[in-house]
Amino acid sequence: MRKATNTPTESNIESQTNPIPKLTKKGQATRARIVAAAAKLMYERGVAGTSVEDVQQEAGVSSSQLYHYFKEKRELVLAVILFQNEQVLGSQEPLLSHLDSMEALQSWRDALVLYQTELGFQGGCPIGSLGSELADLEPAARRELAAGFAQWEMAIRRGLRAIYDRGEMRSDAQPEQLALALLAALQGGLLLAKVRKEAGPLEAGLDAMLDHIRSYLIETSAK
Repeated sequence: MRKATNTPTESNIESQTNPIPKLTKKGQATRARIVAAAAKLMYERGVAGTSVEDVQQEAGVSSSQLYHYFKEKRELVLAVILFQNEQVLGSQEPLLSHLDSMEALQSWRDALVLYQTELGFQGGCPIGSLGSELADLEPAARRELAAGFAQWEMAIRRGLRAIYDRGEMRSDAQPEQLALALLAALQGGLLLAKVRKEAGPLEAGLDAMLDHIRSYLIETSAK
């Protein structure tokens, strides 16, 4: 019998933030510009290093405009987390939606390494960076970050589960645990690659996990 684990489900990864009130098209554009500006600054400087005035200047809005959409910085931070969740996961499509073979997993790995290389290993993971700064300080922010990571983990798990359900993995494989471990290897690799300014840690972490996943493949399906 497999050990029960606390893994995300489709029903428990919903965002905890209140719905955005209905806005005019102009209002939506202004709000989006503010959030994008805040996300850029918080990614570069951190949340603590980004003031409301900095965001106001970067977005090119007045103080009254900014406070019309966000009553306090905390609300803006939550909006940035949602923005980064969407950006990070969206940037990996369509690869992330079809991780149902070792070839697809390898292509996803290669794309992640190439993207970080092109960035010069600056910044690391936007979600991970926010998590490092906020998880112990802001419960609401932690929940939003956890939801973002859970969506990421769920996408990986769906691919591994598809391989398992096709009978291409040994019966003792645990797609849920493998998905979580792969995401953890990715996050650790991104952090070390950021610090060392080289792809080696990211490649090592991802390659080790992909080799581990391959070890569960039934020989006739191994590539």
